[in-house]
Amino acid sequence: MNSRVPDPDDVDATFAAIVADLRAEGVGLVDDIETERAPARSEPDKPDKPAEPEKPAAEANWRTGGTAWEDTVLGDDPAGSIDEEHYVPPEPPPLPRPGKGAFVVLLFFLAGLLLLIAPGVVGVSTTVATPLGILALAVAIALLLLRVKQGPTDGDGAQV
Repeated sequence: MNSRVPDPDDVDATFAAIVADLRAEGVGLVDDIETERAPARSEPDKPDKPAEPEKPAAEANWRTGGTAWEDTVLGDDPAGSIDEEHYVPPEPPPLPRPGKGAFVVLLFFLAGLLLLIAPGVVGVSTTVATPLGILALAVAIALLLLRVKQGPTDGDGAQV
């Protein structure tokens, strides 16, 4: 290695010292030897615009596809031009009417929220309204979970 140590703050001098040490060890000389063996070739004049390879329209490469990226992304929608087989979905079934149980769950839920958020509206102190509100919300959640119907199993998988 080089005995002269450059200032670490001077990046250019440090880089030049590293490169000089590497050249002294023979790194990079392989490229120089190969260029000396190969005769110097003059590069042909490059055209201003690179020539695009011509592809037959019927032949599509499996990697690139048959369509250019710009045509795919920025072109017209191919599905929009075909109106012959336009799919019209059927009308959805009507929503089922809520029963009395749903009304009771909603009533407990709203009462619990009212007792927790604004107990003064009902005229109850906070110390009484907080446990009552939590109890009303718990009852609403329990009734809601009890209303969930367990349908028959498909028989495709194992049951525990």
